Amino acid sequence: MSRGTNVRNAPDPAGSGRPARPPLVRELLLVAGLFLVYKAGRRLAAGHTGEALRNGHDVWHLERALRLPGEGAVQSLLLHGDGLVHLANTYYAAVHFPATAAFLVWLCLRRPAHYTWARRALAAVTAAALVLHLVFPLAPPRMLAATGLVDTARVYGPSVYGPPQTDQLSNQFAAMPSLHFGWALMVAIGLIATTRSRWRWLWSLHPLLTLLVIVGTANHFWLDALVAAALLGLALAVLRRPRHTATGAGRVRARHTPAKDRAPAGTGR
Repeated sequence: MSRGTNVRNAPDPAGSGRPARPPLVRELLLVAGLFLVYKAGRRLAAGHTGEALRNGHDVWHLERALRLPGEGAVQSLLLHGDGLVHLANTYYAAVHFPATAAFLVWLCLRRPAHYTWARRALAAVTAAALVLHLVFPLAPPRMLAATGLVDTARVYGPSVYGPPQTDQLSNQFAAMPSLHFGWALMVAIGLIATTRSRWRWLWSLHPLLTLLVIVGTANHFWLDALVAAALLGLALAVLRRPRHTATGAGRVRARHTPAKDRAPAGTGR
């Protein structure tokens, strides 16, 4: 290996052409640390009840001015049966973090060349979301009587939130942007970009289902998801995605074989 070779991106010793895998324990600690920093910062944005409610009414009226479809149209579909709305609440509560964590672990183990790209994109959109949570506290539509929407988690369960006045574990006035949707969209983009199966486009169902769930359960406005998508798009425009690495030792050997030892084109060697 020459002195100028980047060790972190060097092929593995087996000669497969794949970049060296990042240390899993280090990456788990790094991601966990970033998450704890986000949670601590998000708590700083809590408590702005009056401002969050005013902003919520402003967003509601802005959506009507933009002629966006009413969130109630989605919720009415969920309320046709207790089982469906309970399933939506469960999806909201149980899929968000595990799916994103599983995505990062899978990339680290199976697509290490793309892992850092995806982690940086998620970190960037999360950091931008934290800034918006601090400067623009926003109550979700379930808290606004003007929307006429039902707090489905409180009525049907399960719920991850307590009463806003006593909930010390989360900031319920951090609706914009929706990280539920932003993270789900990144998971789908990452899996579609790094796999080659003809079925890979089905991963787009994850952000679609997430969008319907966050709106139908009245945890987010449509605009919360649109802002999250815009932030993620900006992050991906700045961060360059690695190309697919060569597969098979033959292509790797060809790159590193001295020119004098290579067979001339057309010799059939």
